[in-house]
Amino acid sequence: MDLNAKIEQVEQWLFSSQKGLGRVRGLVHRVSRVLFAVIRDVLNGNLTLHAMGLVYTTMLSVVPLLALSFSVLKAMGVHNQLTPLLYSFFEPMGQQGVDIADNVLGFVDNIKVGVLGSVGLILLIYTVISLVQKIERSFNYIWRVPQLRSIGQRFSNYLSVIMVGPLLMASAIGVTATIMNSTVVHEAMQIEPFGFLIASSSKLMPFILIIAAFTFVYLFMPNTKVHFKSALVGGVVGGITWQMTGVLFASFVVRSAQYEAIYSGFAVGIVLLIWLYICWLILLLGSSIAYYDQNFNSITRSYELKVSAEVSERLAMAIMEEVSRRYDRSEEPITQLQLEELLPVPPVLTRDVSDKLLRQSILMVAGGSGDALVPGTSLDKISVLDVIKAVRADEEGIVERLTLNAGLSAFQDSVDQVLESQFKDMSLQQLVRHQP
Repeated sequence: MDLNAKIEQVEQWLFSSQKGLGRVRGLVHRVSRVLFAVIRDVLNGNLTLHAMGLVYTTMLSVVPLLALSFSVLKAMGVHNQLTPLLYSFFEPMGQQGVDIADNVLGFVDNIKVGVLGSVGLILLIYTVISLVQKIERSFNYIWRVPQLRSIGQRFSNYLSVIMVGPLLMASAIGVTATIMNSTVVHEAMQIEPFGFLIASSSKLMPFILIIAAFTFVYLFMPNTKVHFKSALVGGVVGGITWQMTGVLFASFVVRSAQYEAIYSGFAVGIVLLIWLYICWLILLLGSSIAYYDQNFNSITRSYELKVSAEVSERLAMAIMEEVSRRYDRSEEPITQLQLEELLPVPPVLTRDVSDKLLRQSILMVAGGSGDALVPGTSLDKISVLDVIKAVRADEEGIVERLTLNAGLSAFQDSVDQVLESQFKDMSLQQLVRHQP
């Protein structure tokens, strides 16, 4: 058996059904398919490009970001609790990392938010919001979300995380330190096995904090609903990978004395850029794992999907059948997210077709959040032909540019006439009620 045949056999196993595999084999199959999708995306190159772009943005915005966060913490007297986290981030770089952390803290101390003035404060906030916006854009790419949050949502959500997030982290560190230093805990440590368990939990605390931070980012940053279980899976994998990579990178820095001989004073900057790139890449990979865990049944062989007209038409009919059935029975309307989870196709396809039906007024949004889907008018006034025409609509006006000879034009007209004669009088109401 040649190599291509083996690769094809592995792909057939990866994309086969999980029915009848059992719990262990099913888990192996699930993990293998997710790993395949993540590795495919990395080799595609777009994830690495997003990581590189975030490195550049971080270098420009890290000082304003820390200045804004530390100003809130200073007002509450808890800013010193987050300082060790900054040092631990640069710890894999060795003594150079300590120097960088000192310089960053020095820059932050030199920025006095209270004396910047209105224009300076606005520029500071804009710089920070632009950083978080670029982060959201990278996460939206992974989650196949086409649009960013609205301007109002960005301003409120971003600033709340920038200011409240560090406060919650400092509070968690403070509470943990208080508990570990309490008399009850010290007395419990004298009793086994409580002493061993408490000592082990204190050593695991950095991992737990990193995993919690990663999970929070995966839940919040994409402009879509992320299940906690999937975010936790990505947070566990990303957090553990980040800690292990830090150890490996530290050994790399120790053995990279030759880089100083080659790059001289630029060696510190180059090592910093490499470390930032690795950190962002790990964070994006964790988000990719969370996405594929949540949308496991939608994993395909390639990232760019080749969609046919048949798929779009069938998907449009499936969407309209589900929306119309609920509407006809006066049930709770289905949301876009529920629709993407219900249909066993990649969510981006469902979103593209439903967006087209919305633009053609076959569907309309409803509900308090504006994410529920209902028919654009009464079901007896929407025919199957209307749905087919909506999904086949040439929104860019490209068809008008095509010049066909008389024979081809007559053939195309005959196809349209057949569709109209067959489906013009079949309404969605008849379809969902199974009337002839």
